[in-house]
Amino acid sequence: MTTISNLSVAIFLLSVVSVTQICWATLPAPAFPVPDDTLQWLVPHNIARQQTFTGEPPLVWNETVAEFARKYAQERSVDCKLVHSHVQGLGENLAMSTRDLSPTKAVEMWVGEKPDYDVVNNNCKKMCGHYTQVVWTGTRSVGCAKVRCQNGGTFIGCNYYPPGNVIGFRPF
Repeated sequence: MTTISNLSVAIFLLSVVSVTQICWATLPAPAFPVPDDTLQWLVPHNIARQQTFTGEPPLVWNETVAEFARKYAQERSVDCKLVHSHVQGLGENLAMSTRDLSPTKAVEMWVGEKPDYDVVNNNCKKMCGHYTQVVWTGTRSVGCAKVRCQNGGTFIGCNYYPPGNVIGFRPF
């Protein structure tokens, strides 16, 4: 069973990479360099989105949003505290570790809140707002950043456009 699951995930990831490469090949070259590590952020986000009841469309990388995330992460590198930026017009998920933390592990932590989301009543049993932001139906793009903090820890921030977690609405 695990082999089939691993094979399915591998095939899906290859499909995502192939479709991404095809899509990128048909688009004009961006006016700015796209970071090589964007798939580390996009793949776990988009796997979670695909696994919703409605199969939400994949997020795309937003360099403008990523630039904001990089600037804010740099500010937080002094103390590594999980303090939200409260910027208008963007959603935000933050993660921190006392050691190194990979982009994939940070997204997996947020998506790990999925069991705490009550689909029937559209509320959280515990904390689930990070998960609902990842899968929010109206969100179309993401930009993320990772920094090593002065205390040796890691601070990660992802910002989402348009933002999710709108009160009174369902994530999907």
